[in-house]
Amino acid sequence: MLSDPAIFLAALGITVLELVETAAVALALHAHSGKNAVYLYAAIGTGVVFAPMFILGSLITLLPDALVKLTAGVLLLFFAQRLTKSARRAVLNARKGSQYHEQFHRGTMATAFSIGAIEAFEAAIALVGLLPNGFQATVLGMASGIVGVVASTYVLRDHVRKVKQADMKVVVAALLFSFATFWLGEALTPLTDLILIPLFVFFVIVLYKFANRASPAVALAPRAAAEGGSSASSDGRDPVLAAE
Repeated sequence: MLSDPAIFLAALGITVLELVETAAVALALHAHSGKNAVYLYAAIGTGVVFAPMFILGSLITLLPDALVKLTAGVLLLFFAQRLTKSARRAVLNARKGSQYHEQFHRGTMATAFSIGAIEAFEAAIALVGLLPNGFQATVLGMASGIVGVVASTYVLRDHVRKVKQADMKVVVAALLFSFATFWLGEALTPLTDLILIPLFVFFVIVLYKFANRASPAVALAPRAAAEGGSSASSDGRDPVLAAE
């Protein structure tokens, strides 16, 4: 069935998207502390969330099919809109040339554990919705994502943090929106799996345009710099900061 490879890709994308964040932070923590144990604590934090998820997923399969699809649809909608906003922020940050810098306010090991648990929890929100609708495909996608992130982290090391995520977030969010729409519709009436294709194409186009739409606030910076060049030379202030 078409839904099985689609569920596999959705689970793969969700897992990779979240665990890349964990891997990136673990690499930064290792560079900061020089302790290999940060990888272990990040893995433990991830496992603490992922292990109970399978029990919860098994319990969900005992519920009525319509209720499962409604619950899964709502969960995926929640996670998809968060990904969409995250993709938009990533695009805006790229336009402004700004980067996110990790802060080490807590203990190194506690931070590694926390980031592993938090990112795994965000992935689990969507994966729990996928499990009852394609358990094997979800597990395979999740396992492939874990193996892929671990292997790429080992090979790429310091380059992991340079991975561009805005476009990936758009694709994964489009997959989640497609499944959410499909399952919410199926809770009301039977639908063919083929509808997933136009739904996915539609959401990719809409979300890409949303994430990459023009931003007046960002566009203001270069214009202010051009118009305020003379004033900056006279009073020594940055024209961009003055415009804000």
